[in-house]
Amino acid sequence: MTVQFQMSRAFEGPVSEAESSVRLGPVRQLLNGNWVDAADGRTIAVESPATRKTIGHTPRASAEDVERAVAAAEKAFPSWKKVVPSQRGKALLKIADELEARHEELARIIAHETGNALRTQARPEALTCVEVFRYFGGLGGELKGDTLPLGDDILSYTRREPLGVVGAIVPWNAPATLSSIKIAPAVCAGNTLVLKLAEDAPFAALFISEICNRYLPPGVLNVITGLGTECGAALVSHPRIAKMSFTGSTAVGRSILANTADRIIPVSLELGGKSPAIVCDDADEEWAVQGVASAMRFTRQSQSCTAGSRLFLHRKIYDKFLDRLVALMGSYKIGNPLDETTDMGSLINAKQFNRVCGYIDEGLKHKDVKLITGGLPPKDGPLSEGYFTVPTLFASTSNDWRLAKEEIFGPVLVAIPWEDEAEVLKMANDSHYGLAGYVFSRNTSRAIRMAHEIDSGWVQVNQGKGQIMGQPYGGFKQSGIGKEMSLGSMLEGFSRSKTVTVNLTL
Repeated sequence: MTVQFQMSRAFEGPVSEAESSVRLGPVRQLLNGNWVDAADGRTIAVESPATRKTIGHTPRASAEDVERAVAAAEKAFPSWKKVVPSQRGKALLKIADELEARHEELARIIAHETGNALRTQARPEALTCVEVFRYFGGLGGELKGDTLPLGDDILSYTRREPLGVVGAIVPWNAPATLSSIKIAPAVCAGNTLVLKLAEDAPFAALFISEICNRYLPPGVLNVITGLGTECGAALVSHPRIAKMSFTGSTAVGRSILANTADRIIPVSLELGGKSPAIVCDDADEEWAVQGVASAMRFTRQSQSCTAGSRLFLHRKIYDKFLDRLVALMGSYKIGNPLDETTDMGSLINAKQFNRVCGYIDEGLKHKDVKLITGGLPPKDGPLSEGYFTVPTLFASTSNDWRLAKEEIFGPVLVAIPWEDEAEVLKMANDSHYGLAGYVFSRNTSRAIRMAHEIDSGWVQVNQGKGQIMGQPYGGFKQSGIGKEMSLGSMLEGFSRSKTVTVNLTL
């Protein structure tokens, strides 16, 4: 295995021409139904990662802005919780309809601000937002309780109640989808929301919020923009927040859990991952290669917590499988995210770019590791003008080194051979993460048996696709607490069950 990655189809099409057709949408934050600046007037510059050029500014919210947002949500809550759940659902369905009609606008904003390719990632993400609002919009009627048969002289029943003001924080890797997954179930359950956006990619979520604001009463949805250390920390520690919902890194998740412990409020955390992809000896076929690449999320630059970045290949097929995988990795067109022919875009920012390059450099210097394809990104030419990286594959015999242990959040894959099923399952589970996992085998019984043994919250067999609405999604171990994307997750995560017992003899 000595094939090196070649960018046979380089960056094409000037970004500036495509940029001119992108309307960013709101550039202010949403408080109590109004678009406003930060209380102190400060702003944050937002750049396009494909060009490293500033594309807009958003307010740099402070603790004062958080207080304003929480106060607005508190004011709106008493009346919103009394709205019939089916009517709340109808509002979400109207939002879904407008998002669907304008999904192309949303897709272009996503591509422009995140660097994710329009065709392979941004447009599917925009359509996923439609699915999210439509799914939860149809669940209003499911916010119901039970009647308990305790006798003719007593009535005992349960009812579902909203929690109150929910605080939510989303990251930059899928800002539109993740914002939708916070907004829709929280609002459907009767809560009001204060949503803190990622400073690197705020515009898609602001676009969604602009549409939501047309169908929701003022104060039901409040959106703040700013730095995590400022407004994010203030939101987490706010004494009148009834629940915190966070998607992001495990390190930040730990701090949120510690910060909210003294108030004993519900917390849901969707955190990092270092997911295993196990390929058995009977899966040396193109469908499995495609599945591994999909699981690795290469066309998202692997900026996904579910990326199957530890590839356990059976020794019998190791070399042949890698040959096919290298060919597929070399076929991706990397470049302008707004170009319809682009497969892979750029990483989000300089910090992440340098972090990923640091991991690659460490792999190149490791004496027991072999570079199969890829490597450090080019230092000149069109790709050097943005935060572009190339798909990189290292071969190793060990699961016990930094690149095989830590979440890189970039297109860096480590391939490790295996022979014994018990041993590969032990390696797959040798991680403090437990978000996702993948098994590829033509022996379905074997694959399912292995899937049951993988200590992760979501395991796919013979595919590497994305999440599906209605599927409870969440991790084990240090990959998180709680589930998202399902009816059960809305009921458990955004409402509470109250029991009422009535004496009928009076």
